[in-house]
Amino acid sequence: MSLRSIILAGCALIIAMLPLTDTTVAKATESNKPITKTKPEPDDMIIAVVNSIPLTKRDVDSRGKLFALSTGLPVSQEVMNRLRPQIVRQLIDERLRTQEILSRHINTTPEQISEAISNIERRNKLPQGSLRAHFKQDGLALTTLIDQLRVQIGWIQVLRQELGPRSRVSPADIAQRQAALKREAGHVEYQISEIFVKVNDPRQTKSELAFAQTIIDQLRKGAPFPIVATQFSQSQTALNGGSLGWVQKDELDPAVVKIVQKMPAGIGAISNPIKVPGGFVIITLNGKRVIGKEIGHLLSLRQIFLPFSTPLNPQHVTSQQEATLQKALHIAQTVRSCPEMEVLNKEEGGKRPSNPGKVVLERLNPQMQDILKNLPIGQVSRPVVSHDGIDLIMICTKQDKNFSNRSPSEIADQLMDERVEQVARQLDSDLHRRAMIERRIKYKGI
Repeated sequence: MSLRSIILAGCALIIAMLPLTDTTVAKATESNKPITKTKPEPDDMIIAVVNSIPLTKRDVDSRGKLFALSTGLPVSQEVMNRLRPQIVRQLIDERLRTQEILSRHINTTPEQISEAISNIERRNKLPQGSLRAHFKQDGLALTTLIDQLRVQIGWIQVLRQELGPRSRVSPADIAQRQAALKREAGHVEYQISEIFVKVNDPRQTKSELAFAQTIIDQLRKGAPFPIVATQFSQSQTALNGGSLGWVQKDELDPAVVKIVQKMPAGIGAISNPIKVPGGFVIITLNGKRVIGKEIGHLLSLRQIFLPFSTPLNPQHVTSQQEATLQKALHIAQTVRSCPEMEVLNKEEGGKRPSNPGKVVLERLNPQMQDILKNLPIGQVSRPVVSHDGIDLIMICTKQDKNFSNRSPSEIADQLMDERVEQVARQLDSDLHRRAMIERRIKYKGI
């Protein structure tokens, strides 16, 4: 069997849709018209001063580069120019938050930063430690990401201080929400991720709307939603990749409900900007279920990734790619256990994790469900070919489970998120009202 025959038979190039591997980069490009400048702007040019703390062109450019690197997409200068006003506003917010964090003597530890980076890698199915390598390869200091994470983590601690006694969710609170869920049995709930774009002046929303549309364009070209949410969402869910978890209609803004009821679930569809109090929200619907009635299969998996030395071109398959396929077919015929899968994946360089975590069969895309639904435990799947290599997957365990039941810890987390978000918006407003902000450079849209 040749590699090309597998591709033409329809078994190839579906890995881009799997939540088991890296997000495949769309190859869309945008026009990149040359911009004529009489004189380059210096990196240390001050864009704004926030309570006597300068914000420089270097700060803004670094955040823009971070976005481009994080998405993995070719981002034109035109797109970066459209992002710049919102980046400036976001950095001003971060300066204000940083000053509040320091005034309260809150310290973010290296361990917290390290865990946040590991979470980003896990959410996006990246090998541990790979973010640092990506940054180094692209000539961007990892401190750009660390600075952003430090503010996000420290801000959460500020908000918990503001909540005071309300920062603890009591057993009575959990029981009340459990009772509400029980009454809602048979109703639909939704698993949603969001990107919130704040609007400071409701009378002037044009620039924020344009920014939201630019973000949507990049998401629809393949930018990973969790990374974009971490970079640009101004909701407290940003640190968790924008995830709201499972929510019901009465927990959402009516404008969001109207859209989410029409969206397809689990295929990465991205909404248009939705006007909500305080700004715009962009959502993706990760799942939909009936409360009390979601019986499914929880799978524990192991995978082996065999990398190609060059990206796959189906019309010009290389000898190395053909040899990789033959190796994959041999593994599929000879390997019989999950420990063997782990050993072989390590021998192949471990470019993707042996254990991608437990997954729910019914929430995978249709192509992946087709591969796994009838695969016996302990048997290697057929080769799954992508542009950069071949995946082989084995089911280690399969468990029937009712996924509609929320654990007490999940309910507690959701209740806390709701309280934190409410306090965050009020405190942000207070900080802006008390701040002295001088804008030295006036970009269009600011």
